Amino acid sequence: MTDIEYLKKYLASNLEEGISKLKQGLPVQYIVGNVDFYGNKILVNPSVLIPRFETEELVNKTYNYLKHYDHVDIADIGTGSGCIAISLAKLLKASIDAVDISNEALIVAKENALNNKVTINFLQGNMLEPLTKKYDCLISNPPYISYDEEIMDIVLKNEPKLALYAPNNGLYFYEEILKEAHKYLKDKYLIAFEIGYKQAEAIKNIAIKYFPTAFITVLKDLQNKDRFLFISTL
Repeated sequence: MTDIEYLKKYLASNLEEGISKLKQGLPVQYIVGNVDFYGNKILVNPSVLIPRFETEELVNKTYNYLKHYDHVDIADIGTGSGCIAISLAKLLKASIDAVDISNEALIVAKENALNNKVTINFLQGNMLEPLTKKYDCLISNPPYISYDEEIMDIVLKNEPKLALYAPNNGLYFYEEILKEAHKYLKDKYLIAFEIGYKQAEAIKNIAIKYFPTAFITVLKDLQNKDRFLFISTL
């Protein structure tokens, strides 16, 4: 479906205004105000990253790891719109804490949880700092773009830089999570990451540093690019 067809479907009464905003360079998802993510309607605005297809794959692969559990405790780190936490809450019997440093993002996430009729405990803070218990799964799609990496103008000019960029060639938040993760994991655990497609080897090395005895698996996305890294004892 083209952007114009998308606008026709969702903005029939305001099509002219929508097309004008599209020509000005605003992402169609922000114009419409929502996206379909894993079959769920997720509200989006410039306070949150627009969910991508790759993140749907992260949800699906994580579900396949956890689907045999009767109940799981999950922490979603850097929840943004809440799309990951909401999808897992619908797929699994789970207690979910979702963390974000941005209060504006959490406002969106809370509305999405309410609209999707799921219960999620939202916490404001930096990475793992707000957590107070142990989990079966830590999941995160953290900022992972290097400051000198070129990205599309429509992303650069519209989506929150807080959710895009990270120091240390985009690796900073992976290490921030992994160096503290032991404190918040049960004996059997899963850490699930979405990663930049050129970062697999570097993040794998960070994972080995902090979890030398765990199983570390890199999986590809539908475009055959390294996109997910899982650390587990499962």
